[in-house]
Amino acid sequence: MTLGSRLTAVGHYQPARILTNEDLAGMVDTSDEWIRSRVGIRTRHLAGPDEPVDELAAHAAAKALAAAGHGPETVDLVVVATSTAIDRSPNTAARVAARLGIPSPAAMDVNVVCAGFPHALATADHAVRAGAATRALVIGADKMSEVTDWTDRTTCVLVGDGAGAAVVEAAVDEGAGAAGGAGSGTAGLPGIGPVLWGSVPEMGNAVRIEGTPPRFAQEGQSVYRWATTRLPAVARQVCERSGITPADLAGVVLHQANLRIIEPLAEKIGAVNAVIARDVVESGNTSAASIPLALSKLVERGELTSGDPVLLFGFGGNLSYAGQVVRCP
Repeated sequence: MTLGSRLTAVGHYQPARILTNEDLAGMVDTSDEWIRSRVGIRTRHLAGPDEPVDELAAHAAAKALAAAGHGPETVDLVVVATSTAIDRSPNTAARVAARLGIPSPAAMDVNVVCAGFPHALATADHAVRAGAATRALVIGADKMSEVTDWTDRTTCVLVGDGAGAAVVEAAVDEGAGAAGGAGSGTAGLPGIGPVLWGSVPEMGNAVRIEGTPPRFAQEGQSVYRWATTRLPAVARQVCERSGITPADLAGVVLHQANLRIIEPLAEKIGAVNAVIARDVVESGNTSAASIPLALSKLVERGELTSGDPVLLFGFGGNLSYAGQVVRCP
């Protein structure tokens, strides 16, 4: 028997305040038509000054734990993907553990910006496979509004705040010893498939959160060209590592950066039978939160069902990327 891991539940949280494109048009030189035609976003949720990123993360994590039917005392690992934590210590994971009453977990933050959640999920999967953890909370949470220049229309129209979480538990790895290979179907697909991750360090400055105070900036055209030309082949390789073809996928949840990136990328991957997450339309770009947030909504609405093979694929800051195929909880 080979030890693996699986997602047993997901949850998400968004702040109550909604900022529409019309609201933004009263703040900067923009319009609903300009925003929708360029990035596909209609609304985004913004946290208030008294809602730190660890609070967003804790709300999502509590919902995931409740959906899994487990208490906080059963969690032995908390991994939070975020790039908008203001304090260096305690880290966000430790603050989430304190908020939820998790007694003695390993607690770490992962900062890979928009690709953070698949990196955090792989970290938890590896810990479980190694026997270092049995039940993990994996969270993507970002408060992008706090690092945004709200006078810069090229960036402020993009961002939103939120969090998504998943419960990861030890399980028998059904994929171990399976025939595998493209076209083999999904029978031997593990609960969480092998990660494929990497970066383009020489292009790392294309997406930045830097300075004092920190501010989000990007070279939009460079990111668009990289994402739509380089990443489809990488995403197909993620499927190959799990022994399935893109046509086997029931769902594709890409980082919710821009509808003009998501739709061409999904088409080039070849996931012709999959539900494509388009949560960017109502949530904007929530960085590390975007993948678990979108996945949780698809599950909540019944658009994905338990056992469905789903591609999770993040990309962006640092010009990093990461993805894996998972079975839907």
